Amino acid sequence: MAQLYFRYGAMNSGKSIEVLKVAHNYEEQNKAVRIFTSGVDDRDGVGVISSRTGMRREAIPILEDTDIFEKIKAENEKIWCILIDEAQFLTKENVLQLTRIVDELNIPVMAFGLKNDFMNNLFEGSKYLLLYAEKIEEIKTICWYCAKKATMNLRMSDGKPVYEGTQIQIGGNESYFPVCRYHYFNPVIEEGSE
Repeated sequence: MAQLYFRYGAMNSGKSIEVLKVAHNYEEQNKAVRIFTSGVDDRDGVGVISSRTGMRREAIPILEDTDIFEKIKAENEKIWCILIDEAQFLTKENVLQLTRIVDELNIPVMAFGLKNDFMNNLFEGSKYLLLYAEKIEEIKTICWYCAKKATMNLRMSDGKPVYEGTQIQIGGNESYFPVCRYHYFNPVIEEGSE
């Protein structure tokens, strides 16, 4: 039986490279997959998954009007797995489309993304994946400042922490650090940025 998986982690936990690895494993056995990513993340172009290690790959962008279920239902070849990167940016409707792919088409769906934003609120996609996924797994990474497990994402601007603002601001290591709870509230401020 197919299932809906949600694998979440803080920034820099290797979510995108995990998507690319899973795709490679299926395709190495000549099993077709479909890879999607949010159209919101355009750092390397819309519809591109890229990891900090330099690996990158084209993906189907999920835009405001994308119906993932209908796209997969219309496929002419057997699809073995659906992979979603940046799943935190999904809408509730997108997540419900993923449940239909699992339940009606019997295709496993693996969604990868952040759980919480820089204010420690759930993203819409993450909230509904936590509610509807059969399998939920954390991808772990370490705090930017110490060796504890990172569970939060700290937004930085000009070397200072930011705790308020718009939920979605696309960025990487220049804007966000994976941190433990202690360093979320007590970040190390670089000299000259105060």
